[in-house]
Amino acid sequence: MSLEIKIPALGESINSGVLAKWHVKDGDIVSKDQPIFELETDKITSEGVAEASGKISLKVAEGAEVKIGEVVAVIEEGVAAEKPAADKPKDDKPAAKAEVAPQSPAVRRIAEETGIDPSKVKGTGKDGRVTKGDMLAAEKPKETKPAPAPAPAKAVATGERQTRKKLTPLRAKIAERLVQAQHEAAMLTTFNEVDMSAVMALRKKYQDDFVKKHGVKLGFMSFFTKAVVNALQEIPAINAQIDGDSLVQNHYYDIGMAVSTPKGLMVPVIRNCDQLGMAEIEKSIADVATRARDGKITLADLEGGVFTITNGGIFGSMLSTPILNAPQSAILGLHAINERPVAVDGQVVIRPMMYLALSYDHRIVDGREAVTFLVKVKQAIEDPARLLIGA
Repeated sequence: MSLEIKIPALGESINSGVLAKWHVKDGDIVSKDQPIFELETDKITSEGVAEASGKISLKVAEGAEVKIGEVVAVIEEGVAAEKPAADKPKDDKPAAKAEVAPQSPAVRRIAEETGIDPSKVKGTGKDGRVTKGDMLAAEKPKETKPAPAPAPAKAVATGERQTRKKLTPLRAKIAERLVQAQHEAAMLTTFNEVDMSAVMALRKKYQDDFVKKHGVKLGFMSFFTKAVVNALQEIPAINAQIDGDSLVQNHYYDIGMAVSTPKGLMVPVIRNCDQLGMAEIEKSIADVATRARDGKITLADLEGGVFTITNGGIFGSMLSTPILNAPQSAILGLHAINERPVAVDGQVVIRPMMYLALSYDHRIVDGREAVTFLVKVKQAIEDPARLLIGA
């Protein structure tokens, strides 16, 4: 019995994509639910799986543009991998271990980066599958390499001076949206700085208890998410957006979190942040970030945010002017924490300081509102007790 593998529907606004990578070869024997291809669209990267076990026949080439519903492979069910007995080597060695269960893109990526063989790692996932956590926990002895020979005085460059490839649909869409945001909004950025001492002290004091109770670390993002929600409630103009000739005022707090992935920047959304505790926010951020990087994010995860937080500080950024995530009216940029001298009560002291940048649409947000919003965020971070009493 033959089973057609079709490109699944990913959302009403997605009609096609690029079959970026096959994880199997033509004629391979695949297992049910085994990842077999990666599909890139202008919004998300998703993974296709085998819907049955059997021998697969590929119908489109890697890199081809495909439409939703298009047949890209056929699986002949009931066909198992067989080898004639005469072809089997005759020796007294024990039988080889059974082929390991198919692994996720995250596991394959770690294997490529570290050289760790997933088949040598004990899997704790379903049906013995090796998980990302198993790979991270595995230890690989470091090899001692001889010191490299000194480079010749006149090294000759080899290889091509340039390479050229077509933009992926996701990268092309990112480029289009960023330019569109700058063309369609009156974008302006205001800055402030925040003393991170209080938040860092709280994290240090309660981190161990927090991890034991919730199984996740207490990070900076949950503090900033709560500070943003508090400021949005105080300055509702930031939580509004233009739709044609109408001004739409949002009364909910779904916050987008910019995540850098191998395929490009994505902004999954954490829903109802005003109703979530710190642990729930941290777990939600960890979940969407992992799924975004592993190509598991869905279109629904990216829709409906009212405000975005982007953290360039994790890459060492000192200061930037983030671009609006349309149709939202504002975005908060976080930056690196650096110890530097500041004046406190007439004394020069060393404090861990971070620059904050708020980019906003000046068509509907006035400078007074933008500056007040950023001050509210600063006050909540420097005195986190404000978040408890709503001050």
